Amino acid sequence: MERTAVRGRLSWLLADVVELIPETPRVKSIRLRVPGWTGHLPGQHVDLRLTAEDGYQAQRSYSIANPPEGENVTITVELVDNGEVSSYVHEELRVGDRIELRGPIGGYFVWEPARGGPLQLVGGGSGLVPLMAMARSLGGAAVPARMLVSARTQEDLIYRQELSRLPTEIPDLRVDYTLTRSQPDGWKGYARRVDRAMLGETTFDSGQNPQIFVCGPTGFVESVATILRELGHPPERIRTERFGPTGG
Repeated sequence: MERTAVRGRLSWLLADVVELIPETPRVKSIRLRVPGWTGHLPGQHVDLRLTAEDGYQAQRSYSIANPPEGENVTITVELVDNGEVSSYVHEELRVGDRIELRGPIGGYFVWEPARGGPLQLVGGGSGLVPLMAMARSLGGAAVPARMLVSARTQEDLIYRQELSRLPTEIPDLRVDYTLTRSQPDGWKGYARRVDRAMLGETTFDSGQNPQIFVCGPTGFVESVATILRELGHPPERIRTERFGPTGG
């Protein structure tokens, strides 16, 4: 994942697993209580480190999925084939376990209600995670916001039930969807990859000067960012984060 990360002298903290939440067949959220956590901004991420009995360590970075909530940190982990960390999280991790965590990290791909809007979010696959932290932070803020979510199938759509509720809980938020591979009977969203016409129909006009955050696989992010610039959005208003292959 491409991120601006200045770790400085961040220390490793012990985090307690308080809840495991299945999101899709291959995606799970882990809610952690982190004593000593100093807070974070929506869009930041953490490093997670696992240590085996023989001393072997594996470390991965994960976006934070929740808005600032005291000592609580939620990450959302997609299962990667043969992935060391994601396999452990999905198959071995239990409530009550402890893991090491370091953060928050990143200062470029962040937003909070005090920064105003309009707010435009465009996410593909697990790139939805940091954007969800931003959407969840809207609360009662009077910030016009729109989110375009792309997934392969309905079963791959992370936070599906919550996303369906959010516009009723946050009246200034509009959520649009596209399923690129297959769609269920009665599907009312888009049924193709994100393109110029779709972005023109679902995003704020460039004249409204929105703050735009795009996150997902590299090809997805580059395509969306290019189209948004073609639609007249200044490059400096478009912030991107790319999810690339990792060791899992």
